[in-house]
Amino acid sequence: MLGQPQEWQPQIGQRVAVLVPCFNEEATIGKVIGDFRAALPKATVYVYDNNSTDRTVEIARAAGALVRRELHQGKGNVVRRMFADVDADIYVLVDGDATYDAASVRIMIARLIEDRLDTVIAARVADEAGAYRPGHQTGNRLLTRFFAVTFNATFTDILSGYRVFSRRFVKSFPALSSGFEIETELSIHALDLKLASAEMALSYCERPQNSASKLKTFRDGARILATIVLMYKALKPFRFFGALFIGLVLASLATAAPVIVTYVETGLVPRLPTAILAASIMQLAFLSLFCGIVTEAIAATRRELKRMRYLELPAPGRTGTERAEMVWSIEPDEQHRG
Repeated sequence: MLGQPQEWQPQIGQRVAVLVPCFNEEATIGKVIGDFRAALPKATVYVYDNNSTDRTVEIARAAGALVRRELHQGKGNVVRRMFADVDADIYVLVDGDATYDAASVRIMIARLIEDRLDTVIAARVADEAGAYRPGHQTGNRLLTRFFAVTFNATFTDILSGYRVFSRRFVKSFPALSSGFEIETELSIHALDLKLASAEMALSYCERPQNSASKLKTFRDGARILATIVLMYKALKPFRFFGALFIGLVLASLATAAPVIVTYVETGLVPRLPTAILAASIMQLAFLSLFCGIVTEAIAATRRELKRMRYLELPAPGRTGTERAEMVWSIEPDEQHRG
């Protein structure tokens, strides 16, 4: 890991967007917007309201944010809409609950640009005993550990809601999740395309007393776990179906063993239903193997398409002005050669 980056200084023509998904955050949204406008005076703060029934929209507009709505309920749906609608060179995604340190955003952006990364994740370090709800910290550790083993990853906080992205990360991300599992999908996208990523340990604060978390410990934990398994099947299908193939082959052989022994000893097959069951399981095993081969080819094609889309976009740190200057400097040479 490189040394601590210097605080980021914006370049001419460099567009920064702060994306804040919100649902009933009237107690905190004003502070979040104010803190990020102070940290990034030239950035545009977008608040996407997700059917709030309180004064979130009114307070966000009064605080100076550009407010839009997403009617499909769920954080994943909001993030999908934000990534599709907003054009910028650098994206900051943050929750609207005032638990993250806005002042750290300049250091995160500096790390993104200096190291030419595609995403920087704020690994949460609790400053207060009540920063994590009971069970959330344990659940986060268990899910992160399972994720690390499944995808051979080094991330320490896959559920962090505070991240910085390059444009090419955002515009190559095929968001599929609808709820809080979106953070897991963001981490998987970085691993699937082998994108340059980093984590930075940053403070995490307790929610204000008049603000309630929308995360349901067991329901959302189960959905995140299911997302990890399903994404593993989608991105590494040959391994998934290969493991299923081996398990079914072993089950078939174990079922058929008594039938085989009896046949060797007597030359008879008295347990015909057992023999049929063993043969059926073996057929399922080879069907799983063929499914793995076919879906592995499909997954490779999808990965190649995402990679091509990723490569079409500029690297972090290159502004629209710089791209225009580069094109201008090339064109005279081409005309001269003509």
